[in-house]
Amino acid sequence: MTQKNERKKILLVASLIFGMFFGAGNLIFPIQLGQLAGSNWLPATLGFLITGTLVPFLAMLAIGVTSSKGIYDIAKPVAPWFATAFLILVHLTLGPFFATPRTAATAYSMGISQLIGTQYQSLGMFVFSLCFFVLAYLATVHRTNLTHWIGKYLNPIFLILIGTVLVITFTLPMGNLNQPVQATYKNAAFFQGFLDGYNTMDGLGLLAFAVTIVYAVKGLGFADHHLPKTLAKAGLISIIAEAILYTGLVLMGVMSLGQLAIYPNGGETFAAIITHYTGSFGNILTSIVITLAVFTTAMGIISSFAQDLHRVLPKVSYVNWLRVTSIGSFITANAGLTNIVSWAVPVLMFLYPLVLTLILLSLTAKYFNHSVLVYRITIAAVILPAIMDALTHLPLTQSSGMTQLTTTYYAIFPLANHGLGWVAPCLIGFVLAIMIQKLTNPIVTKDGSITG
Repeated sequence: MTQKNERKKILLVASLIFGMFFGAGNLIFPIQLGQLAGSNWLPATLGFLITGTLVPFLAMLAIGVTSSKGIYDIAKPVAPWFATAFLILVHLTLGPFFATPRTAATAYSMGISQLIGTQYQSLGMFVFSLCFFVLAYLATVHRTNLTHWIGKYLNPIFLILIGTVLVITFTLPMGNLNQPVQATYKNAAFFQGFLDGYNTMDGLGLLAFAVTIVYAVKGLGFADHHLPKTLAKAGLISIIAEAILYTGLVLMGVMSLGQLAIYPNGGETFAAIITHYTGSFGNILTSIVITLAVFTTAMGIISSFAQDLHRVLPKVSYVNWLRVTSIGSFITANAGLTNIVSWAVPVLMFLYPLVLTLILLSLTAKYFNHSVLVYRITIAAVILPAIMDALTHLPLTQSSGMTQLTTTYYAIFPLANHGLGWVAPCLIGFVLAIMIQKLTNPIVTKDGSITG
């Protein structure tokens, strides 16, 4: 493979990664952050970029250095049963429960719904989501089509459209960057931005997409020993592009306050901004941009879901798993975007601490000889605060007992009131586990058992 040809293929992989990651959630959450953070946009954006770009990149490095193919391999050192359960939970979250239905629901609510009368909204959503998931299924039923469609065609078209919107926004700004700051961003803008990055689901998505990305890299002719380097290069290009685009979208949200009020979500803000500049034509442009953005993401998620689930449960074929997630996502999408988003938050608050801890363990495993003991103690230390973070974000009216439990949790665990109560237990458990490992020096066998 010539150097020029290698560069072209790395760019294609980078385009594939970007296209699979950057969906509607990635488009609407930075804009919403900009409107709410106002003049505190910089610390909020920095926090958002950590979970929105740095964490997925670190996950990609973890996949590379451990020669893993996905979620199962990353989590297996804890225990095979844990890896299987974790893989299923992550894929259900990204698949038919939340992320995939959100792609179609967001595309419809931000674009298509504006072109349809109020009395036909339910029918319109039914027909749109049906067509959406049928097309996504057909595009991914032959796995070799994924790189071709996302990397070569859909992603470049999306980038041209969103780039045009950003150029217009900065050429004819709606306002300056000195805008009011909402309550949640006044005193802890960085931490709030950090948690906002959870909503992109990119940290989970990278681990879920890993099998598809690895398959695509191998399909381009890269040998196994070149995988870590190739993933690092392509991943770096992808996250730099994402970081630039995220920052532009945040600034778009801040400047929009010069002409617009604060909207309930970034999708409505984005539609209003486009309408401000283009009039009624903006509705059509919004529909095209959003649908392209979410369609590439939906393709990546359902393909990864089918490949990973077929890997751990091989009695069900790839195509049948593809049908399961496509049909399930279609059903959930028709429950409505508001319900999908509200119930996704507590699940993400539980999963992200585990994901971030597994990334930490994977990247540092060679320094503690890949000890299963270190994996198990560190993960065990994170479980309780992760559960508490999830409970405190449930979209339900809390009882007095739950309120007292939350108050106690916030008082005992550092950073718990910022949604990061898992950080201190993770670091303490990690250090303690390494000390125990050094003192006892257990021998870790290939099947994951501990002797000695």
